[in-house]
Amino acid sequence: MKEINQKLLTGERALYGEQDAKISYCTFADGESPLKECSNLIVDNCLFRWKYPFWYCKNITVQNSSLFDMARAGIWYVEDLIVKNTVIEAPKNFRRVKRALLQDVTFSNAAETLWSCDEVELKNVTAKGDYFAMNSSNITAENFTLVGNYSFDGGRNITVRNSRLLSKDAFWNCENVTVYDSFISGEYLGWNSKNITFVNCTIESLQGMCYIDNLTMKNCRLINTTLAFERSECDVEIIGMVDSVFNPKQGLIKAERIGELIMDGRRVKIDQTKIIADEIETTFDRPEWERK
Repeated sequence: MKEINQKLLTGERALYGEQDAKISYCTFADGESPLKECSNLIVDNCLFRWKYPFWYCKNITVQNSSLFDMARAGIWYVEDLIVKNTVIEAPKNFRRVKRALLQDVTFSNAAETLWSCDEVELKNVTAKGDYFAMNSSNITAENFTLVGNYSFDGGRNITVRNSRLLSKDAFWNCENVTVYDSFISGEYLGWNSKNITFVNCTIESLQGMCYIDNLTMKNCRLINTTLAFERSECDVEIIGMVDSVFNPKQGLIKAERIGELIMDGRRVKIDQTKIIADEIETTFDRPEWERK
């Protein structure tokens, strides 16, 4: 395997089409698309300071490296990718990538990142930015930390474990999502989705888990969660209290206590949902905005 060591590389397409090479301790400075259409590369301890470093590449390993702010739109149209122990400062990274492992990666600006990707594994990844993982499929994430709204919109076949998401409008328009042993805080969680499952999770959400076909929750805790389950098909088991439940479409909702149960017979068929609770503090047939 060819070795390229400790070079300052500048100019358009500095190593265009490079194959079967190990690139170590190099700095890619001014010059777009330095590694375009490359294959079979190991990139170690390198710095990327300019736009579009990896496009149309195959079989690429990047480790112990940094993509700075101007390395935006950095990894697009890549197949068979491994990224480890790397800091990515640039936004809009990872588009239409297929078969990727990201391990011990930090995204300080993950805006519009991981879009339309397929077969992606995230391990010990931390990201900050809106619209993470839009329209991506076959994703597994473990020990994933996200601060950013509108995450996973339009995603398919997603499994998340032992993670922490601070994300308004997470998992919208999704299908086949399972989240285990995680914490999620964000308004309007999971709307307009199908086959969403939460197991051993703690969730805070205003109007969360609404408009879902086939929502399952097992051994979950809802804190400061109001107007939950509107128009959703539910099989829900909650530890402790739910602050308020609003117009579920059908199914079962089981909780130790419900603060406020709103069932409006004009909007839903009340007998289609079974409610089991040791205590229901108040019941209404209209939401608050119609009771004034």
